[in-house]
Amino acid sequence: MKTLIKALVETFGPSGQEGAVRAVLAGVLREHADDLQVDAMGNLIVHKKGAGNGLRVMLAAHMDEIGLVVSHIDRQGYARFQAIGGVSPLTLTGARVRFANGAVGVIGWEQWLQKRELPQMEELFIDLGAGNPESAPIGVGDVACFDRPFEDMGQRLVAKAFDNRIACAIAAQTLLELADTPHDVYAVFTTQEEVGTRGAMTAAFGIEPDVAVAIDVTLTGDTPKAKPMSVALGQGPAVKIMDSGMIAHAGVKDWMIRTAEANGIPFQREVLAAGTTDAHSIQTSRQGVPSGCLSIPCRYVHTPSEMVDYDDVLNSVKLLKAMLSGPIAI
Repeated sequence: MKTLIKALVETFGPSGQEGAVRAVLAGVLREHADDLQVDAMGNLIVHKKGAGNGLRVMLAAHMDEIGLVVSHIDRQGYARFQAIGGVSPLTLTGARVRFANGAVGVIGWEQWLQKRELPQMEELFIDLGAGNPESAPIGVGDVACFDRPFEDMGQRLVAKAFDNRIACAIAAQTLLELADTPHDVYAVFTTQEEVGTRGAMTAAFGIEPDVAVAIDVTLTGDTPKAKPMSVALGQGPAVKIMDSGMIAHAGVKDWMIRTAEANGIPFQREVLAAGTTDAHSIQTSRQGVPSGCLSIPCRYVHTPSEMVDYDDVLNSVKLLKAMLSGPIAI
């Protein structure tokens, strides 16, 4: 899967600008789908028809990553910006960013040697190598994301945008490897999750699934001074119990755990104190959808160098395939 993962994480795709990511996924999945559509929100909906009287199952993995949008360019050609999604000033000073047109900038803060506290977002700027607004390669409203390459450390993988391209890779690989299923499977690669789970909201309304599973990253408790959390890299995908935006449907949660135990797939249980996923919007669509979430342990979420474990990725695919290969009792 590493070739697909590399292609996805190195592709430009902040919230609202997911087109290039969508093109990569469509190119991989088009010949393996019974139907492939793009809706008005930009969600990529890939349908694999079931072979029996199964359920309508929605898998959701968001394509977008956090980013920055230019709000002003001053007389010296420096760009001020606003955050798209959960961007922290801690991750920005000295970072390189790339725009959709290929332009590169460096985020500056003059006081990094003088101050011990974190900068305020309004103190930061993007140095575009320009001397005035006219020579700036971008304009107000243009969007940027972190510019970092994929790094294969063997068992551990490092990249920007593992939140949530690693889940996109897992959902795509599941469809590629899923031979037969009694269920109508709708793999939805959603838009604008980082700014309010918006794409999943409209996709779920249109699909009307009987059951849904979001796939997303989660935090870990396995670094030196991490807050206590029973999730670690390399111990298997995590079955979400709850987060700050949703409580997993008990039947969906039990289906995931039961399937993992029956197939000898390692897994963890996740309770996330802050943050939520596409499952938040899906479970409240129409009359309500029984929803859960499969989480991939990820260190350094929302930084330019997120880290996942490759076995966790492969075991996520195994678990989803097993879940979709037989009857669903929730």
